[in-house]
Amino acid sequence: MRYSAIDNQLFIENRKQFVAKMKPNSIAVFFSNDLMPQSADQEYPFKQNPDFFYLTGIDQEECMMILYPDCPDKKQKEVLFLKETSDLIAIWHGQKISLEEGKKISGIQQIKLNTEFNAVLNMMMKYADHVYLNLNEHDRSTNEVPYRDLRFATEIRTRYPIHSYHRAAPILSDLRTIKKPAEVDLIQQACNITGKGFRRTLGFVKPGVWEYEIEAELLHEFISNRATGFAYEPIIASGTDSCVLHYIRNDKQCKDGELLLMDVAADYANYRSDLTRTIPVNGKFSKRQRELYDAVLRSMKFCFSLIKPGTSFESYNEQVSKFVEEEIIKLKLISADDIKKQNPNLPAYKKYFMHGVSHFIGLDVHDVGTRFGKMEAGMVLTVEPGIYIREEGFGVRIENDVVITESGYFDLMKDIPSEAEEIEQIMNS
Repeated sequence: MRYSAIDNQLFIENRKQFVAKMKPNSIAVFFSNDLMPQSADQEYPFKQNPDFFYLTGIDQEECMMILYPDCPDKKQKEVLFLKETSDLIAIWHGQKISLEEGKKISGIQQIKLNTEFNAVLNMMMKYADHVYLNLNEHDRSTNEVPYRDLRFATEIRTRYPIHSYHRAAPILSDLRTIKKPAEVDLIQQACNITGKGFRRTLGFVKPGVWEYEIEAELLHEFISNRATGFAYEPIIASGTDSCVLHYIRNDKQCKDGELLLMDVAADYANYRSDLTRTIPVNGKFSKRQRELYDAVLRSMKFCFSLIKPGTSFESYNEQVSKFVEEEIIKLKLISADDIKKQNPNLPAYKKYFMHGVSHFIGLDVHDVGTRFGKMEAGMVLTVEPGIYIREEGFGVRIENDVVITESGYFDLMKDIPSEAEEIEQIMNS
């Protein structure tokens, strides 16, 4: 792997916390992600199932794990199954993780080949009463692909129809929402690499460069610093496309006088970062661009003032929306009269600020966690207000990642330039 080895105590502790929430005499079964076919004999680059990685640290396809804390055979309370390798596989694709390496990475002592999975499962099912199955239950998921965990859920319920089945996802969601210090360190590493990429672009962007050239500069910096690559599809949006929230074509030439919105970040050891910065292509904000930029930056700082344990996400979003609404009024985009006449279900400010201000981040860029509870220490959030003026041809979004602490928050991107003066100074130095 490109990234440095992770202390397996992280995965040992994660499994310990998970099994503590299982019913007595239960097993839980987890799978790595599939290799997804692309075309002909090609496959998409492999990306590990975040739950499987969270519990094992294994970054390889065709692997499984069974947890059975009450197993009569004490040696098989947790069993990891790895893809069987061969000299032929090693010649064509490289050596796969060995049984001994799997033990070192995961901290699991009982390691077997995946060809033994069904025999071990059959033995365990004879003694177990309950089975935990792990499906993708993210509230924003619309996936229709019959992925490995889903296929297995159908298979096992057909083979063993009278066992009691339970959901692993709610347990994992609760655990993964609160990051351990080792996880925060990995996210910080992803943020640090992202910051290096952003600083690189400040010295590169000028009128005439193409969005895809900027994307290439970022990817070069990320991979040079041991990132896996982009944490998500990069958004490099100049001019009017800075108002397109998920613009990913990145095929325009950046012109003098335009703003450039970059929503792009690095992935390190499967942990994601998420950064947005908006900069002037020519190195100098115009008066109107600066008014908009400062309004968004003030909104971000207001967000920071609310982040602490006990703050409800509902109250947080309401207060931020009200603050941004006032900024939009100051920008003379809407008036108090517009607000009086507005449809309560579609506030006037939504024309210029139409997205949420924060989401969880971790092993997924939109990580698991409930949006209807309260902030807790250990949660890692994005903070990303934005205002988009389509009729004037530019928008601004500024985004940092923060971890909630016992007394407030820590900004994981505090060293990445966000003040307009600093951005201009670096671009013109």
